[in-house]
Amino acid sequence: MEWFKKIVSYPFSILFYVSFGGVLVLFHPLQWLAVTLGGASAHRGMINVMNLCLMRCLHILGVVFDYKNDFELPKDRPLIIVSNHQSMFDVPLISWCMHRYKPKFISKMELGKGIPSISFNLRRGEHVLIERKNPRQSLPAIQNFAKRVADQNFGAVIFPEGTRSTDGKPKSFAQTGLKILFKNIPNAVIVPVTINNSWKLIRHGDFPLGMGIKITLEVKAPIELNAKPVDELIIEIEKSIVSTIK
Repeated sequence: MEWFKKIVSYPFSILFYVSFGGVLVLFHPLQWLAVTLGGASAHRGMINVMNLCLMRCLHILGVVFDYKNDFELPKDRPLIIVSNHQSMFDVPLISWCMHRYKPKFISKMELGKGIPSISFNLRRGEHVLIERKNPRQSLPAIQNFAKRVADQNFGAVIFPEGTRSTDGKPKSFAQTGLKILFKNIPNAVIVPVTINNSWKLIRHGDFPLGMGIKITLEVKAPIELNAKPVDELIIEIEKSIVSTIK
């Protein structure tokens, strides 16, 4: 049956990529207009609409979403949103589902140029671009990013696994980025997040894409930053996220 679904997914994957690419091309000039005419607030609103459209594109593949958040997260304090990472679609998923908390991402430098809408947003949307293999650039960049998050009560999103898990199995968390955020956002609330099944979209690679998948994003119990020593805190966060990865 799996081979049949793979064959059927070819035309739907083409339709998805055409739609997905069309949204990115359309919103590139719209973002520029939003920034030029309305500033950062208008740009955030435009990004929210774009992410909603990107999520709707996945319906072409029969993808459905389930967002679970049983907690009242503060809007008057910065958040550190810590998530596992399974595919590139995790970013619009978190961006849309948690848009009220103004999520900002730590992203690799290569994404900051050449990609319609995405590169513009990463450069102008108060995110941070880092060179992973260059600590002289990446560490100060994350520090400055953390200070902006603290000043403006944003939600700093970090994927501590570093790279995507292509089979859904969690990878060990790297601690450096988390520790920098903790140090520079001392009044933050930590929000563990578990994503399930987005890796199935790319189980065959970038083409064809998986079909008929239910992707879930579950917000776990928030944790006060000063609840435990840092090393113990990171272990607790990792356990919370990994505990419901299926």
